[in-house]
Amino acid sequence: MSDSRAGIEPKPIPAEIDRWNWGAFLLNWIWGVGNNTYIALLTLIPLVGLIMPFVLGAKGSKWAWRNGRWDSIEQFKRVQRRWAIWGVIIWIAAFALFGAIFGGTFFALKQSEAYALGVSKVQASPIAASVLGTPISAGLPFGNISLQLGGTGSASLSFSVTGPKAEGTIFLEAIRKDNVWSLKRLDLKVNGHDGVINLVNGSGNDAT
Repeated sequence: MSDSRAGIEPKPIPAEIDRWNWGAFLLNWIWGVGNNTYIALLTLIPLVGLIMPFVLGAKGSKWAWRNGRWDSIEQFKRVQRRWAIWGVIIWIAAFALFGAIFGGTFFALKQSEAYALGVSKVQASPIAASVLGTPISAGLPFGNISLQLGGTGSASLSFSVTGPKAEGTIFLEAIRKDNVWSLKRLDLKVNGHDGVINLVNGSGNDAT
């Protein structure tokens, strides 16, 4: 506020509200607009926005008290508690949505025919068995799968593989035609070794 510029002493800060403000920390610029504390809009500036939530958490209660019209300390504390509760609710919902999106993506990739084809080929490969040992287990896939109308599509995936003798990463590329998947690339990169082994035709650099 501009009280000090006009020669008016700033509103004193009651000791019981001079504490960390979770609503300001969690909701930062939204909280700032709702509490007439527009310095919180600095959170929208790159880099500065990384620091401002912590500044708001530490200073927010003081600024909100001075910038607002409050009937009592109890009213102020009640309103700030509501901001904190809504901040927690919104962040939990955001994490849940984030988890659902990415969890669903990983689930879809793991259940895909392209991934299943790649895993079966690796586990049936004598070359992979000689390098990794058996049994061979496969980890979660990363990458993307694109499906089009008419039974066509493509996939580009990677996933870890583990056996009794070694661990590595599979790099897979596949195409879908007439609803049938076929492998274009199935390379094994063994951890701790240079080069890759082409499991499609058995060629590749020495990775043993």
